[in-house]
Order: sequence, then C-alpha cells, then structure tokens
Amino acid sequence: MPSLFRRKPADLVEDSVTTVTTDEGSAAARPRGYTPSKKELGRVTPKRPTAGRRPGAPAGPLTKEEAREQRRVARAEAAAEFRREGGPRDRGPERLLARNVVDSRRTVGTWFFGGALIVLVGSNQAMPPIVRLVSNLLWGALALGVVIDSVLISRKIKKLVRERFPRSDQKLGSLYLYAIMRSITFRRMRAPAPQVEIGDKI
Repeated sequence: MPSLFRRKPADLVEDSVTTVTTDEGSAAARPRGYTPSKKELGRVTPKRPTAGRRPGAPAGPLTKEEAREQRRVARAEAAAEFRREGGPRDRGPERLLARNVVDSRRTVGTWFFGGALIVLVGSNQAMPPIVRLVSNLLWGALALGVVIDSVLISRKIKKLVRERFPRSDQKLGSLYLYAIMRSITFRRMRAPAPQVEIGDKI
C-alpha cells in the first residue's frame, strides 16, 4: 500500500521546473545597465500641443499671381497699421498731445494746398491782370494765415506740455514742427488717424 502514495519521478521533475514568462525571460537576458523604455513600462508619451506652432511651409512654390496677391495683402495690412498707429516718430505722450491739439481745431493749413493750386492757375500770364492780382492776394493771405495758425498751435502745445509733462525731455522745436506739418495735411490723410473731433477740449 505504501507504493500508492509514492510520487513518480516525472512529477518531481515538473515541480522543480518554474514557468518563466516572456517578460521575465527577456528581463533576464538584458544586461545589468539596461534601462527599460516607457513603452515597455506601459507608459504613453503625451503628444505636444499643436496650438502655437508655426504653420508649415506651402507644399509647392507659389505662382506669380499668388505671390503678387500676398504682396498686395501685406502692403494693405502695413498701410492700415501705419494709418492706425503711425510710425516710430509718432510715439510718446507728447506727440499724442500735439496731434490732439491740431486735430481738435480747424487749421488754415488744410486749405493751403488747394489755394496754392488756384494761385498757380490764376498766376498764368494768359489770365487777365485782375485774376493774377487776386491770385497773388490769395497766396499772401494763405501764407499769413498759416504763419498765424502755426504760432497759435505752438503756443498751446508749449503750455500744455509744461503743465502735463514738466519732466519731459522732448524738444519743443521738434514738437512744433511735427504739429505744423500735421496742420497742413488734410484731415483724412493724417496718420495716425485723429482720435479727437473738431471742437473737443484738450
């Protein structure tokens, strides 16, 4: 009867053999300094966000029409930005104050170029003497009006700058010239665009 409880040699061999999984087997075959990758550890590398990336280059070269259209759009955007914000010479609170002084009033200078054209036509030798005389008088009146207007604008700018920006390092002569040049420019053509209406208090 004791032989019934005796284990067979084949059973002893099976018990002594340990089942090795694929992962354990591969781990045993790796060198001692091996570092497992994130994929082997079951981790997933997050993808970089696409927002904020620069758009890729066009697939192919642009045609002449497409390049011309791009240049036209770029020029239009640059002109709109200059019309809205001006250039480097328009920066600073003192320049803004000078622009507002000019834009808040009617200036003789806006009629200067129109009057100059009339004077140029009226001063032609083919015109009657009376027309030439009136043209010369108109030219003198416009020139005198621009001078007087420029003096009044400069005096107001000087007063306001000293009141509001006592520590300003801006040269007043430069501000005067800046304002006078703006005063003889048509309102619709001024850049930056006027931010005040005619008659507004500065």
